[in-house]
Amino acid sequence: MYLAIDTSTDTAGIAIADEFNILAELLWSCGQNHSVELMPRMARLLENARVKFEDIKGVFVAIGPGSFNGLRVGVSTAKGIAFSLDVPIVGISTLEMTAYPHSYTKLPICPVINAGRSEVAAALFQQTDSGWQKIKAEHITTIEKLCRETETQTIFCGELKQSAIEELTQELGEKAVIPPPSARLRRSGFLAELGYIRLKSGVCDNTAALQPIYLKKPPITQHKNMAPLTADEM
Repeated sequence: MYLAIDTSTDTAGIAIADEFNILAELLWSCGQNHSVELMPRMARLLENARVKFEDIKGVFVAIGPGSFNGLRVGVSTAKGIAFSLDVPIVGISTLEMTAYPHSYTKLPICPVINAGRSEVAAALFQQTDSGWQKIKAEHITTIEKLCRETETQTIFCGELKQSAIEELTQELGEKAVIPPPSARLRRSGFLAELGYIRLKSGVCDNTAALQPIYLKKPPITQHKNMAPLTADEM
């Protein structure tokens, strides 16, 4: 049995899978409560799937981009489980797992995650004759820039605000393929599938070295009423 964990954004997901099937899957809106809600829901999911904790043979985790707190919770939990059970761990880009459900179309796929301040995290993937490919790496951009850079019919999926959908369709017309809301959901079942494919091919991550993908610096600033540190205090 394999465990997939995704706490990249305010929407979290976990899944239990074997080599052939998704046995149980849970997707929920957790806000910023990843650290409080993840473990109890994971225990419930294992119970519902009739899977014991010690039956887990590998852990797949979404490593971002996404929220700093969410990613820290998910990655640290996955690493703790991998260490305690001495099983392999595979980190998968959150944008890749978002794009993967649309791979069958053979079209370029641009998954999007909100990054704040009118920015988004995006990448570009496509299923080609050579296999599943990352065409453009994860980066911070805007919907306006994505419109300017899109030259062929492309699927846009992920966390698309209504304003972004309107901008894409207005600027790109038929070049912008927008799946319905249910098909844009980021599902941990696809994380499990990608993780197992990677693991089966002999690829896994170093548990100690695995880190989240952060595209922006943490939003930590000095309090406006706090005096600057002196040389002796630094």
